[in-house]
Amino acid sequence: MRTVPLGPTGTQVPNIVAGMMRIKNRSNEDIRKLYMTARDAGIDFFDHADLYGGERHTCERRFASALKLSTTEREQITLQTKTGIIAEQWHYDSSYEHIVTSAEESLEALGTDYIDVLLLHRPDALVEPEEVARAFDHLESSGKVRAFGVSNHTPRQIDLLKTAVTQPIVANQVQLSLTHSTIFAQGLSSNMTGEDDSISRDGGGVVDYARINKITLQAWSPFQKGFQDGVFFGSGEHPNLNAELDRLATKYGVTPTAIATAWITRHPAGFQVVLGTTTPQRITDAAAGSDIPLTRGEWYGLIQAAGHNVP
Repeated sequence: MRTVPLGPTGTQVPNIVAGMMRIKNRSNEDIRKLYMTARDAGIDFFDHADLYGGERHTCERRFASALKLSTTEREQITLQTKTGIIAEQWHYDSSYEHIVTSAEESLEALGTDYIDVLLLHRPDALVEPEEVARAFDHLESSGKVRAFGVSNHTPRQIDLLKTAVTQPIVANQVQLSLTHSTIFAQGLSSNMTGEDDSISRDGGGVVDYARINKITLQAWSPFQKGFQDGVFFGSGEHPNLNAELDRLATKYGVTPTAIATAWITRHPAGFQVVLGTTTPQRITDAAAGSDIPLTRGEWYGLIQAAGHNVP
């Protein structure tokens, strides 16, 4: 399992993350098997959110109750969680009160004394950077949270937070898959009239910004066709992509899942791939793509096969 730096902290973390979004209805045995499969594959980084599971902190509680980690084992893993989305009358809240309360509830739900990484789950149009800074300062000084980041934020939204927040923003979790590749495609098609890929949809340059500012990018929904509309594996909408995935899978002796993972981890920005599966074999398959050395031609061939413009 290849590792990448977590922001500017110097800490090395695996480039594959086990996401716990869908464990609500899984048995304790299923959750333990999922966890152990991840650990056996070299994945010791687990992603949560207060929102996951419907009722607040449900998946965090299921994770803790199923695993009952010892103090020693807890120290061997990285627990990341997110806050900021309120399901009741759906809205976002990055206020001091909500961030601190939610983080403290996550600590209790996860049965731990500290959260390794806390992310703001979505940009809040009503954000007050000073409120976020006060919350981060409190959580850091009290030892409850060790590092902070964001999710789905544009470069300018991060810059706004940094006008008050003093802690480094170590991560930005963004949607990325072969078929949902706007963060790459818009750079490739920049300055091209009439190309849909040339349209900036993330504020522009999120990948370059992260590399300049030493922010680790985490790719969520790495196998989804778009936004919650199914995976591209075997999809009739993407015959060329699946043919290329199959060809490369045969070449490297792995599954198409590993190749789709390798396409993300091949990028020099040092992405982490956040898996959302509850099927242990898919974790094993994806982990096999952690360090496959795709050539430049193979990397570009895949994004072209996915339907993106490479001029």
